[in-house]
Amino acid sequence: METSRERYRAQVCAEIKRRAWEQLATTGVSALSLNAIAKRVGMSGPALYRYFPSRDDLITDLVRDAYRSLADAVQAAAGVTEVAYVIREWALADPQRYLFVYGTPIPGYHAPADTTEISDEIMTVLLRAYVTEPDDGRAFRRAVTFWTRVHGVLSLELAGHFAGMGFDPALLFAAEVDGLLR
Repeated sequence: METSRERYRAQVCAEIKRRAWEQLATTGVSALSLNAIAKRVGMSGPALYRYFPSRDDLITDLVRDAYRSLADAVQAAAGVTEVAYVIREWALADPQRYLFVYGTPIPGYHAPADTTEISDEIMTVLLRAYVTEPDDGRAFRRAVTFWTRVHGVLSLELAGHFAGMGFDPALLFAAEVDGLLR
């Protein structure tokens, strides 16, 4: 059974991560400041280090949470088309979270192996969707092609590169998914 101290620690960690997501949404990852987050939580910078020993530890927890959220969302998807739309819904619901894990790499940060394992769960769902392929190599290529094209369109949309072009990004996304299925 969880003690009151463990529950309190979990609550404080959740609050720190919530404030970190807020900061990421307004300033971006390069300006992530543990001292600023600590002030928003109502503690000193050094006190925050009792919960996250380093900036990288906080980033790792945020990466794990983001990948876990997406992996859980796609697990319930039935088929390639639904996977694509679940990923898009997830990305549009919180663009900063999407760009945090699929955008520009964080300088000097190296994610631990277990974060890659979580992201591999997402690719496993895609590979399962292509299991009907008689050739495993072909199934893998199709899954990776699907993955890169879906993320390419989403990344461009979320970064605002379609603004002012006079078309609906949702229709482009649908056309890409449709093209991938042919």
